[in-house]
Amino acid sequence: MASHGAGRVMSRSAAFKTLDKADIAANLVDKRITLMGSDVDEAPMAYKDIHTVMAAQNDLVEVLAKFEPRIVRMADAREKPED
Repeated sequence: MASHGAGRVMSRSAAFKTLDKADIAANLVDKRITLMGSDVDEAPMAYKDIHTVMAAQNDLVEVLAKFEPRIVRMADAREKPED
């Protein structure tokens, strides 16, 4: 069984302290990703590199396809989770 995601490389508080919203926006434009919701703590830079993570699991999984999202919807920073 493979991990369900890359995992964080940066805590949420560290992301807020160190990441720049303009850099994040430029990264999303470069990758042609439309982001709805979210905040700095969920930026791609706050997570481990998925290619490195998958390479570490190559004896567990066979990669059949690569998914590149174009639209991502996440909760807004002030939005409360549903019960």
